[in-house]
Amino acid sequence: MTQIVKMKGMNKYFGKLHVLKDIDLTVEQGEVVVIIGASGSGKSTLIRCVNGLEEYESGTLEVDGQQLAPKSGNPKALAEIRKEVGMVFQQFNLFPHLTVKKNIMLAPQKVKDAPETVANATAERLLNRVGIGNQADKYPSQLSGGQQQRVAIARALAMEPRLMLFDEPTSALDPEMIGEVLDVMRELAKEGMTMMVVTHEMGFAREVADRVIYIHEGQIVEQGKPDDVFDNPQNERTQAFLSRVLAH
Repeated sequence: MTQIVKMKGMNKYFGKLHVLKDIDLTVEQGEVVVIIGASGSGKSTLIRCVNGLEEYESGTLEVDGQQLAPKSGNPKALAEIRKEVGMVFQQFNLFPHLTVKKNIMLAPQKVKDAPETVANATAERLLNRVGIGNQADKYPSQLSGGQQQRVAIARALAMEPRLMLFDEPTSALDPEMIGEVLDVMRELAKEGMTMMVVTHEMGFAREVADRVIYIHEGQIVEQGKPDDVFDNPQNERTQAFLSRVLAH
């Protein structure tokens, strides 16, 4: 299998704070990797390093065959990576002055230099794919949170990415809206999209992940198949974390 992401001995600091500690991680093409852990453990920072939103200090990071040097020492590689990696954030980050369709059209037009007719067709197809084809001409403020997040997913998909990163995509949503976003992510997983997902949704992790990674204080302390991690965690830190989150 092709390895889309390769991290070896990766370290990240915020000033003197050592946020990621000697991270060794690979993600195979078509694999769904779900990253869990307490707030502040380094989960989001880890996936933000993958598309260069955060610079790392030491070790190595390769994404889709491009070597992303420490401290963004390879701008050309970073530009190529961002063409192939889609990202969905906690907040939807949609442009409020543009319609839903125009928000999605921007990605293929700006990143892939697609003509307007192609971008328009892409936006319509993807809006139907995420179940909101009838919302194309509305503005983000006219949509629910769950609908806005589905637009954000469609926008990321418009770049035809080889890897999708999700940074707690449901944490800003009301409970009744979470399911509709997770349903879209389930479909992507079934279709074979390579995904790295940071989430607190343990049921989703158990159902969809090929591999679950537990991070504690910037270190990967346990990883494995969902049933192994959730039902038989080996590390006492994992056991303590899961006993807290699964009790609610």
